[in-house]
Amino acid sequence: MVPPRLSVVSDNSRGIDVMSANDDADNAHERTVPDALSDPEAAVDRLSKTARRQKLRRLEALLFASTEPVDAKSLMRCLDAGDDVNALLKELQDDYKDRGVALVRVAGRWQFRTADDLSYLLERQQKEERKLSKAALETLAIIAYHQPVTRAEIEEIRGVSTSPGTLDVLMETAWIRPRGRRRAPGRPLTYGTTETFLVHFGLDTIKDLPGLADLKAAGLLDANLPPNFTMPAPTDVAALMPDELPLSDDGDENSEEEQALLPLDEETGEDGDGSRAEPTDSETT
Repeated sequence: MVPPRLSVVSDNSRGIDVMSANDDADNAHERTVPDALSDPEAAVDRLSKTARRQKLRRLEALLFASTEPVDAKSLMRCLDAGDDVNALLKELQDDYKDRGVALVRVAGRWQFRTADDLSYLLERQQKEERKLSKAALETLAIIAYHQPVTRAEIEEIRGVSTSPGTLDVLMETAWIRPRGRRRAPGRPLTYGTTETFLVHFGLDTIKDLPGLADLKAAGLLDANLPPNFTMPAPTDVAALMPDELPLSDDGDENSEEEQALLPLDEETGEDGDGSRAEPTDSETT
């Protein structure tokens, strides 16, 4: 009888499994990442793209942080010598072509700005409120009801001298305008209201201004007015009146505004044309 033959089997199957797993991982790595030794050109190309992308990120960071447009020379500081900064900027500009912000060149510099088709999202309307002084309101009312009227006529109605600044403020609002010149010595300017005045106060024509009864009802006039008190009926006078001359630029005579700005004589307290200056009301806007 032949005795059975025994064989010794080493317990290294676990090690074989581990080695097989490592081999599979190495093979997968070789399939996804080109080996620099086996394919050096692919490795160099990948490194080049990574370096270029890093440079684009640097430019992006600098431009994003700047509140003002940046010139190419300043952007070169974050790059290497010999880099084509204009080519990199053009590439970055293409990357932002269809995004909410765009890289634009303004005045020879570069800046991130909101895309043109989205600029409406950042628009904000602001209105600046300006309060007219009492003198300006009185002057505006006189011009509206008495037009065409000169500065001297305004002062006669108000009973006080009118500062040139009052008329300037009203003209800045575009509510009044110089119409022409009165056929009188010195050819003083005449003033009237504008279309902007009608639009602002919701009037169709100047004749729609409130009358005496309306002002009383609104409490703007004293109920106990003098018996002979009258109020002018505003008229729409777009064309020059017979006693008005058209505005001219001949400059052969000083306008009343220029006369008002003549310096006072220190000893006599008179204007440069010899007339004594009158006190003017204070203006606040």
